[in-house]
Amino acid sequence: VQLVESGGGLVQRGGSLRLSCAASGFTFSNYAMTWVRQVPGKGLEWVSSIYSGNTYYADSVKGRFTISRDIAKNTVYLQMNSQKSEDTALYICYTGSRRDWRHGRRGQGTQVTVSS
Repeated sequence: VQLVESGGGLVQRGGSLRLSCAASGFTFSNYAMTWVRQVPGKGLEWVSSIYSGNTYYADSVKGRFTISRDIAKNTVYLQMNSQKSEDTALYICYTGSRRDWRHGRRGQGTQVTVSS
């Protein structure tokens, strides 16, 4: 199992970024996928999940972020709009649902920094 995130970077407050997580080594279409973020000195924060045709979002990102997946490309995306300073974090892709992602496999993460 391999998960490789990309698309992070520096963005101004109110701006947008799209993160990608390319998956390999497993049957991508059979798995729930989740985005989590981590701020230095703080724990992991669940952001969004996609599975069974449904999407789920933390209250802090609802209405601003959109998770999607392309089965043909084995890739899950996180479109982030109207970004806020508090969105600054390392964004990590996991296999698993919003209930069990902690037991899944993870990538190395991609850093997102929102400047004011």
